[in-house]
Amino acid sequence: MMNALKFKPMNNKFLGFCFCLLVLASCEKEQPLSFSAESFTEKDLAECNNGDCPEITVNYFTVQGEERVSEKINAEIEQFIIASLKTTDEDPNAKGMKQAARNFVATYRKDLEQFPDMVGEYVSEINVRNIFENDQLLSVEEQQYTFTGGAHGYGSTTFDNFDPKTGALLQQKDLFKDWQAFKEFAENEFRKQHNISENESINATGFWFENDTFYVPENIGFTKDNVIIIYNQYDIASYADGPIELEIPMEKAKEFLDFSVE
Repeated sequence: MMNALKFKPMNNKFLGFCFCLLVLASCEKEQPLSFSAESFTEKDLAECNNGDCPEITVNYFTVQGEERVSEKINAEIEQFIIASLKTTDEDPNAKGMKQAARNFVATYRKDLEQFPDMVGEYVSEINVRNIFENDQLLSVEEQQYTFTGGAHGYGSTTFDNFDPKTGALLQQKDLFKDWQAFKEFAENEFRKQHNISENESINATGFWFENDTFYVPENIGFTKDNVIIIYNQYDIASYADGPIELEIPMEKAKEFLDFSVE
């Protein structure tokens, strides 16, 4: 009995030491994200040392930091670039950005061989940039323009919003306290910017909202100063009208947001 009592304090100290180690490990600061600018063009492809090549310009960034976080964000950016370089569903799946660019070159050369009098070279321009970042949100703007013949090319702007702590891609419900309330607020702002009164149809000035009903697209980005909503060409208007952009000052919008903009 006495021996058992003598060993008890030693066991408690050991357990206490282990507990402190666990606490210290759990309290380690998360590794902050950092960003590196990257780019390549068709001139960086061995295939373009000889022969005709389309114009390819890709500007993007990579994320460094905690591996499980940076890998998720970098993978999303890479998938956007790969998808932007794909001209048809019949194009082979690419395992990386450079492979997607080589596929774009191969498609161009195949079409040029089939249609030697083809007017205009193929073009792919891609730009990915970080437009807002704090400890609660990383907002990324993704722009692409592709020309593969015809009357005109096609461009679009999209946004991806990430949780910088986990790398998870955030949805609208994750970004706003009350989505319905924000949607109503956004419609009022849209009407003001396009001089559409409250009593008029949302399509009164020629927009193409289905069933005369306003909607906010998934395409929402955030900067320090604004919430940016973009309707790309053909979403609610003709190609000639270009993209329709609604910028809402952050001072007016922040009450609806479920994250801090500081």
